[in-house]
Amino acid sequence: MRLVRFLLLLFALLLGSNAGAVYLTLGATASVPLVGHLEFIEDRPGILDVADLADPAVAAGFRPAAFEGNDVNFGYSTSTFWLRFGVVPEVGRPSDWLLEIGFPSLDRVDVFVVGPGGTSRETAGDAMPFSVRPFAHRNLVLPLALEPGVAQTVYLRVVSKGSLTVPATLWTPAALHHHDQEQYAILAVYYGMLFALGAYNLLLYLSLRDRTYLAYVAFVVAMAVGQLSLNGLGNQFLWPDWPAWGDMALPSGFAAAGVFGALFTRNFLDTRRQTPRLDPLILLLAAAFAVAVLAVMPLNYRAAAILVSLLGVVFSLTAVVAGVRCLLNRHPGARYFLIAWSLLLGGVAVMGMRNLGWVPTNLFTSYAMQIGSALEMLLLSFALADRIHVMRRDKEAAQTEMLAVKEAMVETLQRSEKELEQRVAQRTAELAGVNERLRENEAALIRVAHHDHLTGLANRVVLDDRIAHAIRRGQRQGSVFSLLVIDLDGFKAVNDRFGHAAGDELLKALALRLSNCVRASDTVARLGGDEFVVLLEAMNDPAHALQVGDKIVAELSRPVPLGEEVVRVGASVGIALFPGDGEDANALMLAADHAMYGAKQGGRTRCVLAGSPGRRASYELDRLA
Repeated sequence: MRLVRFLLLLFALLLGSNAGAVYLTLGATASVPLVGHLEFIEDRPGILDVADLADPAVAAGFRPAAFEGNDVNFGYSTSTFWLRFGVVPEVGRPSDWLLEIGFPSLDRVDVFVVGPGGTSRETAGDAMPFSVRPFAHRNLVLPLALEPGVAQTVYLRVVSKGSLTVPATLWTPAALHHHDQEQYAILAVYYGMLFALGAYNLLLYLSLRDRTYLAYVAFVVAMAVGQLSLNGLGNQFLWPDWPAWGDMALPSGFAAAGVFGALFTRNFLDTRRQTPRLDPLILLLAAAFAVAVLAVMPLNYRAAAILVSLLGVVFSLTAVVAGVRCLLNRHPGARYFLIAWSLLLGGVAVMGMRNLGWVPTNLFTSYAMQIGSALEMLLLSFALADRIHVMRRDKEAAQTEMLAVKEAMVETLQRSEKELEQRVAQRTAELAGVNERLRENEAALIRVAHHDHLTGLANRVVLDDRIAHAIRRGQRQGSVFSLLVIDLDGFKAVNDRFGHAAGDELLKALALRLSNCVRASDTVARLGGDEFVVLLEAMNDPAHALQVGDKIVAELSRPVPLGEEVVRVGASVGIALFPGDGEDANALMLAADHAMYGAKQGGRTRCVLAGSPGRRASYELDRLA
């Protein structure tokens, strides 16, 4: 099993996988948060496609997408963003996986899986009808068919007019189903509470005809619309075939919640009398929220969404200040309003700052709006009930004090839970960082031990091992392989004229050309200086070996640009065949080396086969024919 894992790791390195690849081993969990594995590149004009990402110049632009355990958040941007991560499923792991993007308001997400068998693609987003999604889910879930035992790269193309937040998790279908049961249960409790509180206060309005209760009911409904869009439940159950409204529901719902929240604040606290200086500002904010509601459809969606986020932050501070002023003025119910509204607007402020990219995206900032709104709705309901009792009976003071103690206990418990969660998250992040550094160090040590530091080709250790394996296989199966020794012609002159740095760049360029001349199963090694060796597996025909040698000579003889200069070198190639030219590694290397020197003596920049002159002449005639 350890050998299989080592080979998977080595294979991933040879394919150029990024250092943060996800290794799906048999003992791995059924879900993998991808936050620490994602890299991104920004495509401002939106012109790149998945084929362009293979260009080394483009691939070099990828950089880590998130740090310290926070989800990926690009704020509001008109750019297209490409994200990628490498994945290596171990043999024996299931091939079917699900990629969940836990931010359902993204307009469009395209997922490409690039592997040896080709490229597959899946698409989802709230800008399209729910029925065309590849997987029915409130979030954006895209199926991935991962081939076990093969290193693959997954690319995500993300574009959206709203906040570009990409919390990505890799799931097995069974694990996601189990996770969904808990999530849907929590959401059902949350929306059930909203419905109950809204219906209860609607009945109070019908009974008392107090506009404060009507403003509260409208606030609850608008909040529910925004939350249903934010959680993806609206797109799934309420407006699945109306993507145009689903796209606008998020900013429109929260903007409408801002309108009615401002009106509720004004009526409940009686700011016209209690805080006359803040009352015009609250009216102005209500009007600005109303403009944002109307601006979503005819004007720019992104501008309206940013306006809603900014207004949410400003209104949060304004409402809290108004609550404090009314509390100092001993206004009835101001204490509950301040606690409740602080919780909600704290969540609104956190959500707005997260959408703008001012604070990181994590579990708390992602659900701050729901946590705050749930507690706010509950507490405001208490506050409204308290308002009735204050107007009717003096004994409300005792009940108010008891409720305040209860809420203080809840707040203390919640703060303790949050502190514990933060400690656990911090420790988990530290352990994950240590494990990641250990994996990176192990990969670096393996590469240094087996590859040439300049060209990245195999070194003498790997070459000797491959030749030994080829000899044993040839002795068992009676097969033939070829060994090519290549020495550059004219390299010293280039090195002397342009310097060692230019010589190193020339060696890198020629090493890449040399690798492209042979098959993936063959071995290309650098012995040192300007001398290379190629091991051609299962190369039974000397004429075929000569063809490969000729190809190498032609490729290495092509001009090479070095900065503003263009240089040209040649290559002399000597070929030895097992077992005719030697039955061990030393004999084969010596025969190929002698042939290479024969090529140099015969005029350089040519390919010569080891053996007697008559034998070489025979194959030369075959090659010319």
